[in-house]
Amino acid sequence: MTVVVRTPVIEDATAMAKVHVETWQETYQGTMPDEILFAPDFLQRREHMWNSLLAGGTSGKLTIAIAEHDRQLVGIAMSGPSDDEDRQGESELFVLYTYESVHGRGAGAQLLEAVVAPGKSVSLWVADPNPRAQAFYCKMGFAPDGSRSTDDDDGVTEIRMIRPSR
Repeated sequence: MTVVVRTPVIEDATAMAKVHVETWQETYQGTMPDEILFAPDFLQRREHMWNSLLAGGTSGKLTIAIAEHDRQLVGIAMSGPSDDEDRQGESELFVLYTYESVHGRGAGAQLLEAVVAPGKSVSLWVADPNPRAQAFYCKMGFAPDGSRSTDDDDGVTEIRMIRPSR
């Protein structure tokens, strides 16, 4: 399978929102409340988010990439400066989602490489439990650091994983 990873343009926002919503539905059904995953305005809110970010709302601080296979969007990723008080000045992976149909085919690894500077320390928060994602991140050099958090909006418990500088 050939995956092409590139920087998105504003015209990609609608497809990015679709991938974002559908991959959340694939990944988090049973973990996150259906009222969130299947909210009538969920797609519209994600489209607004991606439009805003791609229209210049990142102030150059965020790095965004998309993955395509046969000219169809199959994954999205975004990183930027960490929001965590104890990780100031470090990078954080905020978004990395691919369709289940492309899991294990390299799209996730390529997206990660596209949005995170090589050799730079980076953190992320991943749902717990989410054994497939956690195994992927371990394979990519991340390890849990013992930090846990529960999202106020969706009630999902997350663990923080960190990949140290190389």
